[in-house]
Amino acid sequence: MSKNEKKTIQSVDRAFDIIRCFNDNEELGITEISKKLNIHKSTVFGLASTLEANDILEKNNYNGKYRLGIELYRLSTRVNVSLKKLVFPYLEKLVSLYQETANLVILKDISVMYLEKVEGSYSMRISTLIGGEKPIYCTAVGKSILAFLNEKDLEKTVGRLTLDKYTENTIVDKNILIKDLDEIRVKGYAEDHEEMEIGLHCIAAPILNQYKTPIASISVSGPASRMNVAICKEIGDILVKLANEISQKLGNL
Repeated sequence: MSKNEKKTIQSVDRAFDIIRCFNDNEELGITEISKKLNIHKSTVFGLASTLEANDILEKNNYNGKYRLGIELYRLSTRVNVSLKKLVFPYLEKLVSLYQETANLVILKDISVMYLEKVEGSYSMRISTLIGGEKPIYCTAVGKSILAFLNEKDLEKTVGRLTLDKYTENTIVDKNILIKDLDEIRVKGYAEDHEEMEIGLHCIAAPILNQYKTPIASISVSGPASRMNVAICKEIGDILVKLANEISQKLGNL
């Protein structure tokens, strides 16, 4: 059931709308929020003050504007811990099946951040670090998330991207990227054909929250020399199955 089909409390909806205003803005004043949401300034002030009192927002005393507060960071850390705990056995299962490195990443603005990693048993090690960030447009994990964003969020996100070239295979044309994302949506999983690093091939599938919004991705990474078409298809299908299981469990947390 979508938000629009559920009975909601208007003031709570508006409070979340205010928080979402900071997706693309580090700081906002009352008037700016009011104009963005078409809500009277007195209403915005009351809600922002309440959010500030609960550390969801914090006020810059020099300019009177608001920014996201420490409580959101604390809560997001708790969510990440729960997600890591839930996903870790799946990463271990992937490594046991394919002996390649398995990863969990989360969406972080227009990048992905590596939240967990289980090394494969082969001698080659993948150069990703927990806490490290990679571009969203040239990694399988990133593209798997991009492909399943709703149309409005996808357009906004792609519009903000600068497509730097990392290898000869990096997609640097937004029209080609959109076409690639369309194909990913059909398959259910994404592939990175040495687009970030020569010699590295990655397959990934998205994890969705209860609103069917992609928030994370799991992947298997290995040398391109071992990742033939047949094994990539097999891994992709397994990733979709496991990511769906994780998404369902995540919705019940």
